[in-house]
Amino acid sequence: MSDYIVRATAAGGQVRAFAATTKDLVEKARQLHNFSPIATVALGRLLTGGAMMGTMMKGDADLVTIQIKGDGPIGSMTVTADSKGRVKGYVANPQVMLPLKNGRLDIAGALGIGVLSVIKDIGLKEPYVGDTILITSEIADDLTYYFATSEQVPSSVGLGVLMSKDNTVHEAGGFIIQIMPNASDEFAKQLENRIHEIKSVTQMLEQGMTPEQILEHIFEGMELNILDTIPTEFYCNCSKDRVSKAVISIGAKEIQEMIDDNKPIEVNCHFCNSHYSFSVEELKEMLKCCTR
Repeated sequence: MSDYIVRATAAGGQVRAFAATTKDLVEKARQLHNFSPIATVALGRLLTGGAMMGTMMKGDADLVTIQIKGDGPIGSMTVTADSKGRVKGYVANPQVMLPLKNGRLDIAGALGIGVLSVIKDIGLKEPYVGDTILITSEIADDLTYYFATSEQVPSSVGLGVLMSKDNTVHEAGGFIIQIMPNASDEFAKQLENRIHEIKSVTQMLEQGMTPEQILEHIFEGMELNILDTIPTEFYCNCSKDRVSKAVISIGAKEIQEMIDDNKPIEVNCHFCNSHYSFSVEELKEMLKCCTR
């Protein structure tokens, strides 16, 4: 498989871990939206984190949506993932450009100050919503802070996207490490020290390390138990039928106004940039659905 996520435990179950390689899915997102390099890296990090968070969900129909709303020029970012490793996402301003900062893409400057929201739809009457502030606007740190404050799970998140000189995606991936409730204070301190010692995600990606090798590096000298491997991909489940239902949901008054214009309409999917056209006759059929 090309892109995949590894789930594992370590130190006798005192910690659970996820690691992913996501080059192809981030490149697909870049191609679909013609992202600038800074938008590719920002959304690529969030797509990678979202894909791993999706595999934390238990039910086949469970969904997790991560939204970042900042005051920077990139605007908002949205990622949705399911438990099968399928993920999709978009940014409000896909063409954002900023000067380099210390020789690197200025992701924090692109996002600015704002809020990270995680919405979990697990089939209950109301979805769970957790909001936290952006503490660095580098995404990995912000997800780490979310886990600690909203879910009370001590975690470490590392995310990275490397671009090629032709602005395609060279490598992408990351990890999520979470301390389990049964972990001893001694182990928690040992792991904390180890996290400070490990290579950066960027270094690991530059060296071509696989998700398994990333976890082996993090848990060097500790017992690592690989549980399973899950394919991950950029996947959008939009269709003309689903989009037509969305149009119907706006109400009879608005649909009638479209019909009165006597022109076909085109609706674009935010996630995959697919275009769906509806003729006046199709709009009239939708209007019937509204008035039944």
